Amino acid sequence: MKVEEKKKQKKNSFFIKNWRLLVIIFLAIIFFAISSSFNFIAQSSDYVKWGSPDENANYVFSKLYSNSGDLVIKEKYNLYSGGLIHPRSFKSDGAYLKPLSFLGIILIFGKIASFLGNQVLPYLTPFFASIGLIFFYLWLQRIFNKKIAFISSLILFSFPVYIYYTSRSMFHNVLFVVFVIIFLYFSTYIVSSEKNKTKFFSYKPKLKYIFSLASSYLSGLFLALAIITRASEILWLIPIVFLAWIFYFRSISITKVFLFLAGIFSGLLPMFYYNQILYGAFWQGGYSEMNDSLLIVSKSSGELVKFTISKQTDMIKVAFNSIKDTIFYFGLKPWQSVEMFIIYFAKMFWYLFIPFVLGFLILLSNIYKWPKKYWLYILSWLFLSAFLIFYYGSWKFTDNPDASSHTIGNSYTRYWLPIYLGAMPIIAIFFDRFSKFIFKKKTHFSNISRKGLIAIFIFIIYLLSFYFLIFGSEEGLYYSYFNYKKDQKNVEKVWDYTEDNAVIVTEFHDKLLFLERKVIRGLLTDPNMNYYYAHVAEKLPLYYFNFTFPEKDLKYLNDRKLPENNMNIKLKKEISPEFSLYELYLIKNTEEKN
Repeated sequence: MKVEEKKKQKKNSFFIKNWRLLVIIFLAIIFFAISSSFNFIAQSSDYVKWGSPDENANYVFSKLYSNSGDLVIKEKYNLYSGGLIHPRSFKSDGAYLKPLSFLGIILIFGKIASFLGNQVLPYLTPFFASIGLIFFYLWLQRIFNKKIAFISSLILFSFPVYIYYTSRSMFHNVLFVVFVIIFLYFSTYIVSSEKNKTKFFSYKPKLKYIFSLASSYLSGLFLALAIITRASEILWLIPIVFLAWIFYFRSISITKVFLFLAGIFSGLLPMFYYNQILYGAFWQGGYSEMNDSLLIVSKSSGELVKFTISKQTDMIKVAFNSIKDTIFYFGLKPWQSVEMFIIYFAKMFWYLFIPFVLGFLILLSNIYKWPKKYWLYILSWLFLSAFLIFYYGSWKFTDNPDASSHTIGNSYTRYWLPIYLGAMPIIAIFFDRFSKFIFKKKTHFSNISRKGLIAIFIFIIYLLSFYFLIFGSEEGLYYSYFNYKKDQKNVEKVWDYTEDNAVIVTEFHDKLLFLERKVIRGLLTDPNMNYYYAHVAEKLPLYYFNFTFPEKDLKYLNDRKLPENNMNIKLKKEISPEFSLYELYLIKNTEEKN
């Protein structure tokens, strides 16, 4: 009986010590169900489409890689069309279409789907995001404590951007963030002071030491997976890794450094391999602008070091400006960046921003008590926040057709996920300190009251977050569902009224019509484009699908614009009150038939 009682006590002790982790695991399961529900309800077995060009490209190439191991689609008619036959986010290279964006999500999801089937593709990001929720808790408890980690994870569970881009599951932003979180978790074990003392012929490794070595490799591996998922984020990831090295290099053995580098090499190897095959060099990707930028930054960085050593002040300025202008490709616009940050954090998520500011002030009031890990966390978060705010804030994104609209679907929110997530422990600190300030006495009643007050805060956040996620934006999931179904009806009608080998010129629907039809993204106003349309019309049936033309515009096209390239246009079918399908045909062919 005593043995059984001890086992029972140990079991109870485990649940008592780890109840927060068990709650987070339970919430992760619920999170998977919630974030998977959009695709499960909206999509069907014969219609799996995506709301953005990037999602469409990632899905098409993931499916292709799963089925065949290839990452190219043959399109011989591009040889006649100036390379125009492809949807957005696809790179046209002669007679082949290749991925334009980062390869990570394609290789990872494609490999998993090769074992489990392509039907799992829409649900892989929800799976990884749920795992990320657990590792978010595990990581933060290593930096702060279990209570702060628990409150932070509860906030993340309902955070609209995290759920929204998990539901939009072929975007790579959430997958990237999850890999970064897992990398950060394992990296906290690299600096373990646990050493393995051995005697000759009696090697007995300690489990903590073995886990520390394994963590060194795994942290490097997941950092590399994050990089191949979104290689552009290396601009702030590497400086933060270097900052951590400065903080802890005395505590990290050379063995762990080699294991960390081995993990990085292992994770980068698939990207290097396919970059070489697809783009001609292991360091090049689909974005030609990024390839050029890498060359310029690499060259200018070398010159900056050389000029700094030789103290050539004027040349240092030239090299620095070259790096700055290359990184901030679209210019550096500080005031616009601050404005976007205010719109997409302070205003959009005001109920999180206010406690964040108060929590940050509380942290600053105790700055003299900060341990080293606090300093590293805050400095890293401040650096990545400043970089992401000014880097992406200087761009002007118009994901929504209404450029003046600020919605959850605009790209700022997904690019700033690391900022939002990094702010959550600071929000949790405010809730914790505020509850202790209200109920100061160390009694059982005060302890329960503090927890109840925090629970009320979390409940209010849940109400506001889930309302905003579903209804609070014109791109909320409720409206996205009906827009998805409306697009499905339109697209299926277009398929019905066009041949299997047809080419469709369109402005917005390329992501939905492809692969079932060949597509060209364009209008009918550019003479150069019209020239290539005529060449395509000689080979294949050609259509135009866009907003319905008024009669005067249709007459203008037929009388003046299109005849320059021996073409005319006629209505094929009115698809909806807004959109119509038109047939583009060669005039000379019609005359020959008559």
